[in-house]
Amino acid sequence: MDRATDVRLAQCFVAVDDHDKALAFYCDVLGFEVRNDVGFEGMRWVTVASPEQDVEIVLEPPAASPDISPADKQAMAELLAKGVLRGVNFTTTDCDALFERVRAAGVDVLQEPVDQPYGMRDCAFRDPAGNMVRFLERPAD
Repeated sequence: MDRATDVRLAQCFVAVDDHDKALAFYCDVLGFEVRNDVGFEGMRWVTVASPEQDVEIVLEPPAASPDISPADKQAMAELLAKGVLRGVNFTTTDCDALFERVRAAGVDVLQEPVDQPYGMRDCAFRDPAGNMVRFLERPAD
């Protein structure tokens, strides 16, 4: 068996400072479902995913380690508040319709739908924690 076909992405991690606001965005606006909700040492991890996909997004605290120093925890919270931590990209079959649905929910718009020189049409928002969330529509075959 080819080893490359035996490896698949299972989860990616997105830092959030308020799980309830994040769940309202990822579940109520985008239509994802909660797969897991776990508390540990005063922290919370929630996994969400599209019902059509196995890959999960883990919504985690910005400094998700019980051993992190208070100074590092504060630095991570400040970076999250500035919106400089990495976000996540999604694909969609209709960028414009998705843009209108997300904008109507009052989400912070970063970029309206635009045709990119590399062949995609995309738009971008900030989730409630400030992470960039981009939606890509591939060109029709």
